[in-house]
Amino acid sequence: MQRIFIGDVQGCANELETLVSRAEDTFGDAFSLWVAGDLVNRGPENLRPLERVRRLVEDGRAEYVLGNHEVFLLEVAFGLREIRPADSIQDVLSSRDANEWVEWLRKRPLVASGEIEGQPFAMVHAASSPDWDLPELVRWGDAVHARLGGSRKDAEAFLALSPDEDDTRNALARLTRCRRIGADGVWSSEEPEGPEFAWHKAWLSRGHEFGLVYGHWARQGLHIVPGLRGLDSGCVHHGRGKDGFLTGWLPESAPADAGSGQRRDERKAFDVPDDRVWQIPAERRYYYAADEVNPEEPSA
Repeated sequence: MQRIFIGDVQGCANELETLVSRAEDTFGDAFSLWVAGDLVNRGPENLRPLERVRRLVEDGRAEYVLGNHEVFLLEVAFGLREIRPADSIQDVLSSRDANEWVEWLRKRPLVASGEIEGQPFAMVHAASSPDWDLPELVRWGDAVHARLGGSRKDAEAFLALSPDEDDTRNALARLTRCRRIGADGVWSSEEPEGPEFAWHKAWLSRGHEFGLVYGHWARQGLHIVPGLRGLDSGCVHHGRGKDGFLTGWLPESAPADAGSGQRRDERKAFDVPDDRVWQIPAERRYYYAADEVNPEEPSA
């Protein structure tokens, strides 16, 4: 079964369908999709990606971890947040199956793990704490999953907490939002002021033996370094300074690079160089920030 890890879709339904069609043409039914969160929001269609991935999950051919935009959708559904002008999750929340989608989403995991070519790995949406080994990362993911996936009342109460007042709520925020770790060791969702403060700088310094797949960081773009595969290549942000793509990583799909000097059995899955990626170009620009003009919107 060929695993295909994909970065943030964010409602880019056509690009996801193009990638899945390519997978079907290449592998038939012998592939599984590993979605690193943010399947929804800011793009034009959210129900199509949700329906596609849910079918694969229920067929045992997909893993899907929650991202910050799924958490935001749950918070809106629970009345904890307001929809913002640039959000596009109304199609989910106004559908006749809205409650069913909320129930299904809140029971998705935060961490998916396994092995690729003998190397342990985990998939999260945004980041891991540099100090968590793989078992601890999985434990924190399970703890968040238990709180979100319990009774609806308990899930609402959990999401209403501040990350500062509950360790498990803090773990949820870190797993789905972290980009920066300051000199004081405190994490933040803000863009780092320099590369030395990127969360993965601290993570790599710990020398973890497991690999990590993540998304979330569109401005950073595709990030392929030893031990890490960052797959958010900004499909929904196409045209904001650079072209956007939906990226898939296919770790078992190709032999080792001929110029690396290593045999396949000497390489780990997260070694570099690694060009085992598919990039589906964004069809158009989808997202406009609050201070930008969307030419498709009528002027006041």
